[in-house]
Amino acid sequence: MPNPYLPLNEYIPDGEPRVFGDRVYIYGSHDSASSDKFCDHKLKVWSAGVDDLNNWVCHGDSFHTLDDEDHKSDTDWTSAENDLYAPDVVEKNGKYYLYAYIMGAKGCVAVADRPEGPFKLLSQYVYDIPNHYDNGIFIDPGVLVDDDGRVYLYCGYQGSYMVELKDNMYECINDTYMTDIIPVEQPFNFFEACSLRKVGDTYYMIYSPCRNVLPNEGGGSRLCYATSDSPRGPFTYRGTIIDNGVDYPGGNNHGSICKIKDQWYIFYHKMTNGTIMSRRACVEKIEILPDGTIPQVEMTSLGFEKALNPYKATPAEIACVMTGGAIVTEKDVFTRVVTCINDGSVLGYKYFEFGEDNSSETMEFAVKITGLGMKGIVEIRIDDRNSEPIGICKTGTADGVYRTRVKCVTGYHAVYLTIKRDFGGWFVDMVKNRTVFDMESFIFIK
Repeated sequence: MPNPYLPLNEYIPDGEPRVFGDRVYIYGSHDSASSDKFCDHKLKVWSAGVDDLNNWVCHGDSFHTLDDEDHKSDTDWTSAENDLYAPDVVEKNGKYYLYAYIMGAKGCVAVADRPEGPFKLLSQYVYDIPNHYDNGIFIDPGVLVDDDGRVYLYCGYQGSYMVELKDNMYECINDTYMTDIIPVEQPFNFFEACSLRKVGDTYYMIYSPCRNVLPNEGGGSRLCYATSDSPRGPFTYRGTIIDNGVDYPGGNNHGSICKIKDQWYIFYHKMTNGTIMSRRACVEKIEILPDGTIPQVEMTSLGFEKALNPYKATPAEIACVMTGGAIVTEKDVFTRVVTCINDGSVLGYKYFEFGEDNSSETMEFAVKITGLGMKGIVEIRIDDRNSEPIGICKTGTADGVYRTRVKCVTGYHAVYLTIKRDFGGWFVDMVKNRTVFDMESFIFIK
């Protein structure tokens, strides 16, 4: 599956990837299309075989803080105000432990016999820590079961802390409590989203920093990392892994790294609907170099694919570049389009494999749009959004499929579509704020 790698009507942000046995599981929050708030009262689990990463299976709901049609709440101290945010799951001694962040309420730990759950309440956190950072909420829990069996819990929002857990997996060893495990000061600029992984003998803390230079000025669109030779630090700042706000409507970010067979990945999310509250799960390949560094990667449309197929219809919504005010919006469970496309908006898709063709000089490009009464132009470019177009497609005022001939392309390339109004004359300023069209999909044809 390309990015987003789950079904396109599914909104799973804050994903913690875990490999258990021969499957990789994603544990995240649950958003909704066009939502005016983060998350809801349930957690869902998806998984895929490590040899079949393009076929994700939904295991249904795994935990609740409010009754619904099919489930009773798993927590008796929560109400409609207590949504479920950003969980984590680890395995120890054949049991699977869910660490639930409940907005505005005491956090808890649940347990299951299977990685997909459903999880049953084990306990609220038990601790005796004066002036505990968030009064027992345990925000954004990230959990590490170390090689020696010791268990460490990392949390925080606008400040971080950690504590070791007892063998029962929910009771804190109070004298191990430490704050500022990742500093809010530069260069760390910690904001939220702790996620610890161990690679060899090195501990990697994945987290989201503040967007601005000064601490605590709002969440960031990046996932950064710091490393240590101890789970208790001190940690050294190493850099950014990915930024979901580069040439794209950015927002917050939350995710982690995961090794699936011989390949490392960074799991993250990106925005839809022009808000930071309707987020979908994405993934990119990464490399951990011999010196332990992780070079920053770009957002792509690839997901788990090696390349996109230009000769199959490409949904407009999988763009990894989206500028000029354009956003993805969901009309219904079957239909999502790129809307708010203004004069000069650019949509980018990375990467297509066009194959080899030594016989043709041209091929066809077709785009499917929802017309909005405005004539438009689509300039098609390869690799560089500022290069000469390989073709130009004119679109009309009505819904439909519009086609044109373009230069034949071979090999592996990014595709950029620059949309412009086809409107001139004395009154051009009167339409300067009008959306050109809504875009559904496009295809190359030979």
